[in-house]
Amino acid sequence: MPSQPEKMKAYWRKNLQTLLILLLIWFIVSFGFGILLVEQLNEFRLGGYKLGFWFAQQGSIYAFVILIFVYVVRMNKLDKEFDVNED
Repeated sequence: MPSQPEKMKAYWRKNLQTLLILLLIWFIVSFGFGILLVEQLNEFRLGGYKLGFWFAQQGSIYAFVILIFVYVVRMNKLDKEFDVNED
């Protein structure tokens, strides 16, 4: 059985891995889709608006809110896995 410091290192490693993945997704959606790929995405429409414009104005916000909920669910699971949950 791993010692407490090793357990906490593993916990923080998984925590940081989760953060990096979620931040990468947010970066791709906001910067990639909203700025870099806007011209290619503008060839498609969503709700009457060009898709690149939609990602720049709304999509990145929706993605951020969804990522917050994903982070909460993932951290609750991680807390239970490492027995550091608050309940």
